[in-house]
Amino acid sequence: MTRVLLTGFEPFGGETVNPSWQAASLVAASPPDGLDVTAVRLPCVFGDALDALRDALARTRPELVVCLGQAGGRAGVTVERVAINVDDARIPDNAGAQPIDVPVVPGGPAAYFSTLPVKACVAAMRSAGVPAALSNTAGTFVCNHVAYGLGHLLATEFPSVRGGFVHVPWAPEQVVDGGAAALPPEVVASGVRALLLAAASTRDDLRVTEGATH
Repeated sequence: MTRVLLTGFEPFGGETVNPSWQAASLVAASPPDGLDVTAVRLPCVFGDALDALRDALARTRPELVVCLGQAGGRAGVTVERVAINVDDARIPDNAGAQPIDVPVVPGGPAAYFSTLPVKACVAAMRSAGVPAALSNTAGTFVCNHVAYGLGHLLATEFPSVRGGFVHVPWAPEQVVDGGAAALPPEVVASGVRALLLAAASTRDDLRVTEGATH
């Protein structure tokens, strides 16, 4: 049985739901065979989110950790390849903080790559019928803050743990005007289950193109 920590965020930016937490809750309630999944909701607050993530890692001692976040406007579930060491908030977090050009970890590396088999994860979700893609930017808000912070925690405090960050689209209830892409949380959860199974069973990533020209 592989121990998995799966995180999502509380709502932010005036929303009443966050599809990352909706999906994480669904997966934890009905995990894939062979995986022991614990779901933890993180605050959408710089600093506090990493404190909560560190506490969850120490408490659950997972072998695999996947952090989910909302990326409104994206059409599919996107596995992040890299996180960068900068907070540059376009909007305030849920505590009113709006850091600009501040490092996530002072003196830390410029970036951390995911230690998930990112391309295998994308392929697994597509095979499950869920729209998915590889992403080369996690933004510069709290999602990237957690993605980079996770990389730093795994590199410095939990070296035996593998993990990474995944963005999910808006839920349909967030785009009732039909003006943007959305996926039901149940569909996202199905993709995340496939992703977790691929991540747990794959050490050497697929050698396929998922690059971008811009």
